[in-house]
Amino acid sequence: MMHAQTRAARAGAALAAVLTWAGLLAGAAGCTSHGVDKVLGKPRSPETTIRVSPDDGSKAVRPEESLRVRVPAGRLESVKVVRSQDAQDFPVPGRIAEDGMTWRPDDPKLALAAKYSVDAVALDGHGRRVARHATFTTFVPDERFIGYVMPENRSTVGTGMIVSLDFNRVIENRAAVERAVRVTSVPEVEIAPHWFGDKRLDFRPEEYWKPGTEVTVALRLRDVEAAPGVYGLQYKTFSFTVGRSQVSLVDAAAHTMEVRRDGEVLSTVPITAGAPKSTTYNGKMVITEMLEVTRMNGATVGFTDADGKGEYDIPDVPHALRLTTSGTFLHGNYWAQGVFGTANVSHGCVGLRDVKGGSSATPAGWFFDRSLIGDVVEVVNSNDKKVAPDNGLGGWNMGWKAWKAGSAVK
Repeated sequence: MMHAQTRAARAGAALAAVLTWAGLLAGAAGCTSHGVDKVLGKPRSPETTIRVSPDDGSKAVRPEESLRVRVPAGRLESVKVVRSQDAQDFPVPGRIAEDGMTWRPDDPKLALAAKYSVDAVALDGHGRRVARHATFTTFVPDERFIGYVMPENRSTVGTGMIVSLDFNRVIENRAAVERAVRVTSVPEVEIAPHWFGDKRLDFRPEEYWKPGTEVTVALRLRDVEAAPGVYGLQYKTFSFTVGRSQVSLVDAAAHTMEVRRDGEVLSTVPITAGAPKSTTYNGKMVITEMLEVTRMNGATVGFTDADGKGEYDIPDVPHALRLTTSGTFLHGNYWAQGVFGTANVSHGCVGLRDVKGGSSATPAGWFFDRSLIGDVVEVVNSNDKKVAPDNGLGGWNMGWKAWKAGSAVK
């Protein structure tokens, strides 16, 4: 009898519990969440459940600030971040931590002049799904810098080509800028950077490039701070191909130029070099510019008469190949007669016989038609100093150890 009463009491208690929960759940079964709220508590706002840093609506966020999405309780299900910049949208890769409570981007640095949009979905501490959308914009710098690059994209160049960047602003943080430029080649070869002052950065291998080499230059300068408040603008990749080998040797004393193609002598051409009072630089120089015709005025390179006007002003110099920034050219000459192969009479340039208007049938025209930007012209036996490594692409006149010492990354 006692056992029967005990079983009845237990059954009554169980029924009461069922009825109690049934009543609670019945209150939660409608379209509203009031019943669930009474049991689990009122859900927190999306802003409280999913925390986004920087704050939603922030402006002029600095690049060093951290982008982070987190939940104080529960678990992140998904996070999507998009960077809008230059009228384009870019996904921002990142990952959720193993505990599910934090998301961080793979690259911790924010881009400048960009809008970030964050869309996150999470389960709160009670398993309720919550979504949040947030946006912020980053700092827009007043000052930018860019690098003017040589050679041109998709060009075919000679084996002496040096990759050269001339910056439009003084670079104080040279190491950061240097790290943001990568030069690679196929076949692979060691390529080293060298700074000339605070506005120029060159790259080259130890020896001339091998013919057929493919070279790629990756500029990752965007948002790199080169000086206080001065940030990079470029994010681009370009490439060039190394063509056949052509190296020409000018002997100023013998008044000749030996032209070698892939190691074989193509021709030996009579020349005239710099006169005794205006000698030609010795050393290795690289063709950086090719002009069918150009004007040459002595006043632009320091050769002036008493009245300040140029000692010469020739409006139509044919077949002009620039060798230095300071004004050394290898060019056609139609105004001097009987000097090629016998005398040095120029103001420092290397002259080859030509005719007015230029002709492919002359030595100057023949050489011009067979030349590429990046070909090497070396001058020997001139009564002058060696050309400076930063005068044009004169870096081949510097030993490899000294060249590598010019890197800002130690």
